[in-house]
Amino acid sequence: MGIYINRGSVGFQDYTNGEYVDKTGMIEFVNSTINTPEKLVCVTRPRRFGKSAAAQMLNAYYDRSSDSRQLFERFEVAKSPTFEQHLNKYPTIFIDVTGFTTMFKGRADIVDVMQKIIMKDIAKTYPDIEIEEYDDLMALLLKIAMATGEKFVMIIDEWDAICREAEDKPQLMDNYVNLLRRLFKSNDTPRVFALVYMTGILPIKRYGTQSALNDFREYSMTDPGPLAPYYGFTQDEVKMLCEKYGMDYDEMKGWYDGYSFGEECPSVFNPNSVMTACNRRKFGSYWGKTSAFETLQRYIDLNISGVQEVLEGILRGDKPRISVLRFNFDLSSIGTDDELFTLFIHLGYLTYDPEYMTVAIPNKEIGMEIVEALRGSKTHEKLAAMIKTSDRLMKATLAKDEATVAAIIEQLHDSEAAPDFYNNEQALRSVLKLGYISAIDDYVSIQELPSGKGYADLALIPRYDGKRPAVVVELKWNREADAVIEQIKLRNYPEAVSRFTDNILLVGISYNENTKKHHCRIE
Repeated sequence: MGIYINRGSVGFQDYTNGEYVDKTGMIEFVNSTINTPEKLVCVTRPRRFGKSAAAQMLNAYYDRSSDSRQLFERFEVAKSPTFEQHLNKYPTIFIDVTGFTTMFKGRADIVDVMQKIIMKDIAKTYPDIEIEEYDDLMALLLKIAMATGEKFVMIIDEWDAICREAEDKPQLMDNYVNLLRRLFKSNDTPRVFALVYMTGILPIKRYGTQSALNDFREYSMTDPGPLAPYYGFTQDEVKMLCEKYGMDYDEMKGWYDGYSFGEECPSVFNPNSVMTACNRRKFGSYWGKTSAFETLQRYIDLNISGVQEVLEGILRGDKPRISVLRFNFDLSSIGTDDELFTLFIHLGYLTYDPEYMTVAIPNKEIGMEIVEALRGSKTHEKLAAMIKTSDRLMKATLAKDEATVAAIIEQLHDSEAAPDFYNNEQALRSVLKLGYISAIDDYVSIQELPSGKGYADLALIPRYDGKRPAVVVELKWNREADAVIEQIKLRNYPEAVSRFTDNILLVGISYNENTKKHHCRIE
């Protein structure tokens, strides 16, 4: 048993010893690509979405050094007609690139060192194969394949770790991509590999219009194809877990759902967060401050293409259109909102609707992360202050502090509305959306909620459990605040909200057109 070749099934065994949600059905799809033009597979998804678990699963299944039949026969893959055909049939190489970037962080020769270490380990398994002075990894694998008549399965976890490490080191990036090209874009590739499976966060790098590795079949957060059900937990899987652990499904959905991949897979949950919530019997933000958050914070601070204002609009419910085709995966040269928001999709901070080509925030957990990043922005003091103002407004509303609500709305109205549009209906709704922007933590924000007798300016619907009140807000000019409350009732806005909860706050805000003095009544 080696370090990088024929590692055995221990890694996947550990996953199955815990609460393992069966994702082995993915193996049938991967089997269908073996020894075909589709055998180069790259599957990318965000951190903590099960990438490494899938890689360990495939290694345990293909690795011929272990007998993993008993491990897999209780799972879905055992029903596949190809289960026996490929089970433990291949010399399998497993490379975790993150291990090398951690061990040799900062070294310019990391690609050469990685090659030599892997070659040395493989050579121990094939002592009769002579290594020449100028042989590289591909030359060694080709010699073995020709001598034994066997092809390899190669699994690369976190393939893009070096690319992220070499963001400002073009020579290192070129060395790494040239290694991958040498392995997987060669006339000898079909002679050496039965299957190559790469996983990472970001899609394969492209130089201009010519792909360095265009023979790979890519599956990603913008187009997962038939692998969509394996990108996270599905609704049925989460319902099963909620029942087992006594967790509220609707609350779980509000916290961790929101990634949608069409009609066949309309709902995908963050698997790590779901399992953490189940194990702790408590909902919370478990995605944590990973390097993905650092990337989000960095681009928010740079405010490329006005990203802060666009994210602010998305928090308020806007769904901007973007083109995911313009993403080039060169983190040092991202300069358009299309590129930036496509990056956020791949990082898991936005969800993409391919039918309408729009982006949105998927769930409460992510909304809280984005609000936190905006709140901590170092370069846009106005936006950070606005988030804090919104926090104060939400707190005052729930406390029924009418004077504070009126004062904050008056401040926002005066600062955000142009004089010519001070009384414009859309401008008033915009002031309310802006004021309650941080409600994303706990509420779904609905503008112009229909009631049959009109449209409420703003309705905040609690994401789950009914413990928090729904909030209906109406802003009018030249009326008394009490009269605004009566209008809310006459137009049946509470009835429109009551299907979500019977705990409702009515917030009527009025101001004088001449004095611009605002008043508030909360009932």
